[in-house]
Amino acid sequence: MKTFKSKIGNWLVTLIVSTLGVTTAYMIYMKTWPGVLVLGLTSLFILHLFLNTYYQVIGTSLRIKCGIIIDKTIDVSSIRKIEDSKSIFSAPALSHDRLEILYNKFDSVVISPENKEEFARELKTINPNIELKL
Repeated sequence: MKTFKSKIGNWLVTLIVSTLGVTTAYMIYMKTWPGVLVLGLTSLFILHLFLNTYYQVIGTSLRIKCGIIIDKTIDVSSIRKIEDSKSIFSAPALSHDRLEILYNKFDSVVISPENKEEFARELKTINPNIELKL
């Protein structure tokens, strides 16, 4: 089993920290304690996602894990292509530097492993028919 952590984009951290920080500071100033509680819980949930977003190659399967939201397994032999992606759509990825994995006939998933080349090589050792466009 090999685990690849998600790359974390600086822009995402900056956006989240600044937004939550300013909003929390304002709510503390206004003494809106229920709002502070909600933001605190939201922050814990986001931290959970950051700490638990990863991709595992287990035998001939790829597991994509994003906190409690996504836990998906793909058979590596069904992967047709892996290509660079700058997709802004929601995905189990913590960076804008992403890979799109196309599998089965019409399925795809977008992820962001820290080391894209090593990740792709690992999958290609299992399925040499994967087309790489990195």
